[in-house]
Amino acid sequence: MAKLFGFSIEDTEPLSPTTVSPVPPNDEDGVDHYMSSGFFGSYVDLEGVYRTEFELIKRYREMAIHPECDSAIEDIVNEALVSDSNDQPVELDLNHLNASDGIKKKIRDEFKYILDLLDFDKKAHEIYRNWYIDGRIYYHKIIDLKRPQDGIQEMRYIDAMKMRHVRQEKKKPADKYKVSNTGDDPMDYEFPEIEEYFIYNQKGIYPTGNINAKGPSQGVKIAKDAITYCTSGLVDRNKGSTLSYLHKAIKSLNQLRMIEDSLVIYRLSRAPERRIFYIDVGNLPKVKAEQYLRDVMMRYRNKLVYDANTGEIRDDKKYMAMLEDFWLPRREGGRGTEISTLPGGQNLGEITDIEYFKKKLYRSLNVPPSRMDGEGGFNLGRSSEILRDELKFTKFVGRLRKRFSRMFHDMLKTQLILKNIVTPEDWDIMSDHIQYDFLYDNHFSELKETELFNERINVAATAEPYIGRYYSQDYIRRKILRQTDIEIKEQDELMAKEIEDGIVPDPMAPIDPETGQPMGEMPAGGDPNAPMMEPDLEGETLVKKEMPKGGEI
Repeated sequence: MAKLFGFSIEDTEPLSPTTVSPVPPNDEDGVDHYMSSGFFGSYVDLEGVYRTEFELIKRYREMAIHPECDSAIEDIVNEALVSDSNDQPVELDLNHLNASDGIKKKIRDEFKYILDLLDFDKKAHEIYRNWYIDGRIYYHKIIDLKRPQDGIQEMRYIDAMKMRHVRQEKKKPADKYKVSNTGDDPMDYEFPEIEEYFIYNQKGIYPTGNINAKGPSQGVKIAKDAITYCTSGLVDRNKGSTLSYLHKAIKSLNQLRMIEDSLVIYRLSRAPERRIFYIDVGNLPKVKAEQYLRDVMMRYRNKLVYDANTGEIRDDKKYMAMLEDFWLPRREGGRGTEISTLPGGQNLGEITDIEYFKKKLYRSLNVPPSRMDGEGGFNLGRSSEILRDELKFTKFVGRLRKRFSRMFHDMLKTQLILKNIVTPEDWDIMSDHIQYDFLYDNHFSELKETELFNERINVAATAEPYIGRYYSQDYIRRKILRQTDIEIKEQDELMAKEIEDGIVPDPMAPIDPETGQPMGEMPAGGDPNAPMMEPDLEGETLVKKEMPKGGEI
């Protein structure tokens, strides 16, 4: 195979030659896997219909245009990313990273540089929405190949319909698992080598080409490390294809569309009241009777038509629509000419089925149905009044954030290694301790925390008479107030400082039973009942001070 376009970062430590497995690597990200040749990006579904990843992404984008589906997507994106005039939508959390302050500052600076390359502060909503709808996102990390130590120069977005991730075996299928005659030693097996790369085609990836084909019709093969690839995490295990979170809503959306269209047709056909004219034609022959019926109909029928082009209203008698009146002949001997009325539909105001399928669509998108059309409003009451669907939705958005942050993780890894801030070995150790803190705007989480705090304080107040008898103070702080060792130490230091500064009174000071105020210094001898002495400013002698009676001052 020819040299791949782009760049590659060498693996930290390649696996030992004695580390073997017959199972090919699989990231569970829907990567196309080929033995040696084949059509890429294609599969056959359960109905035997030929499908492609190209068609799936096209279907997802068509779904996103539908108003109800678009409203649900906007709820998810707005919940996941919060735009603030002062703060970035996402920040780096290095509190758990065991590194020097200098390294942490460099990592934060490089992360800010990556956000600037993406213009994430302005395009965060668009980037996240594209990732959510397509179920994947691609970025080309452009560097100066002569000066890779300068890091990433540009992050260029790639349409998901023009890119494909491929995992291919270098050896032919005939050489797979070739067994020698040396015994049962696993090392006697010859395992195929796997290479990963991306294929980019400006015209789009269609399932019409061979994976080993060359030329512009196939596309450009790009090295794995030169592309940032982030998926939704949903994989159809039967077909091995990456899915979007919109995939579950395909059937629900089609049902909603169909029921809405049928409802419109039904109401148009049954809404008007139509009249039935029975015209007495006597003993006229058939041809004469038809002519007479036509003459009568044209005489009394008046169809006014509004011309949208000219703004005129004219009488158009040439056409008869199905919504107009009926004219029927009646022979002699009948009841003569008669006019009756055909009533319109009686249940035209019922939309229960529409509401059902709308709720079903929202549930398939993991969005609470209470958010549909602003139903239910927003409750700032107790957390017990918060809907369980909202809590589930919050957890779902949290999982989406975790998955989406893999994009930042890959970009940050490439930038730090290229600029020699960290080595690939160091990154493997540090990567698990680098977190991404998204800006929150979820009032339900705040309400929940506030309610839990109030309940803990109430329980602690209830248990206060039993401190020293059945429970220790340390037990109350740890088990009821849920304070950690670090929080206990921190709070003790702060309380001691505030008491020393006189901000708060000392809770351990003796209390005067009559006044309820902390008592001053006790007189010599330690008798609490002895009268307090205060200096006589004129004679500079101590005089007795009578305590006020009844708490009067």
